Amino acid sequence: MVIEIKVPAVGESISEVTLIKWLKNDGDWAERDEVLAELESEKATFEINAEQAGAVKHTAKEGDTLAIGDIVGSLDTEAKKPEAVLDEKKTIEKKKPDVPKPAKLAKQEPTEIKATPVAAAIIADKKVDSSSIQPSGSNGKIVKQDVLEALHTPGRKAGIQLFNRNERAEKMSNLRKTISRRLVEAKNSTAMLTTFNEVDMSAIMEIRKKYKDKFKEQHGVNLGFMSFFTKACCYALQEFPSVNAYIDGENILYHDYCDISIAVSAPKGLVVPVIRNAESLGMKEIEAAVVDLAAKAKNNKLTIEEMTGGTFTITNGGIFGSMMSTPIINIPQSAILGMHNIIERPVALNGQVVIKPMMYVALSYDHRIIDGRESVSFLIRVKQLLENPQGLLFGRDPVDALLEL
Repeated sequence: MVIEIKVPAVGESISEVTLIKWLKNDGDWAERDEVLAELESEKATFEINAEQAGAVKHTAKEGDTLAIGDIVGSLDTEAKKPEAVLDEKKTIEKKKPDVPKPAKLAKQEPTEIKATPVAAAIIADKKVDSSSIQPSGSNGKIVKQDVLEALHTPGRKAGIQLFNRNERAEKMSNLRKTISRRLVEAKNSTAMLTTFNEVDMSAIMEIRKKYKDKFKEQHGVNLGFMSFFTKACCYALQEFPSVNAYIDGENILYHDYCDISIAVSAPKGLVVPVIRNAESLGMKEIEAAVVDLAAKAKNNKLTIEEMTGGTFTITNGGIFGSMMSTPIINIPQSAILGMHNIIERPVALNGQVVIKPMMYVALSYDHRIIDGRESVSFLIRVKQLLENPQGLLFGRDPVDALLEL
């Protein structure tokens, strides 16, 4: 029997996908549930698995754009399984795991460098990394001039041709097309403004320094900055509900929950997976969610559900060294918070100049729904909670909570 392999439905708003890669060649044998191919939609990369065991036949080619329901290929379940597959299976079943025995580490022989005697002498004397040298001699041999050029131009990657003017064109992926379209749409369809403030990160850094080892030991995840910012934003979003809302036609849709989108740089572009009901999560749950979503993004394993929705976005350009930026709203949301690099700077405190670890924060917001007073007040509230992390217990100062002030 021949089973057709079709493009599955992956989301209500997705009508086409791109065949990125066949993981089984034409004619290969595939076992049931084995991954056959990778497809990419405008939101995520996903896989097609074999419904039954059989021989794979390609219909679509890598790079083809396909509609939902289109035939990608087929599986011939009545085809004869190749002898090589049967032999491999028998070998695996018969093979017993070897008991690991303590062994001495093999003595590593120094890697032989293909270089002329003079070049080799200079490399040894100047302690030059031979992998950074572009050989120009016969049979890939390093000559004296190659070593001298590497010394005079340190940091230049090997193989880079000087005065190179080559160009190349690559087809945009569906994900990159979507990112491009949505960013332009956000700029053109919202009345976007950005307000800035700065945060003294001393208290948070002190907490992390004091408790990071114990936190990692008990919860199995690192204590990062994202959990502090997420908790602070959740409290502030509940105090300023318009920042957590968005325009839906002629209505304003308010949310009594905080689904926080976390901007993550993935190999194929920027993605924003969502931490659901972040307002109800503790620090360890938030950190675990961030690690899980970031790992999936890195491996292109995020599902459509994990990237759908979100009421507010946090993006951290600081991990790349960004000092200040104006993040673009993740529509249909109405606001996005930008974190930046932590820099020790002189600040005035009680009439004295002191050095503090400071971070600039930016809130880009849609002025159609969020007024200036609300945007500034929201960012100040986030700043207060970050500079006084004990307030993250109750959303306000513990003494005020105790005295019901």
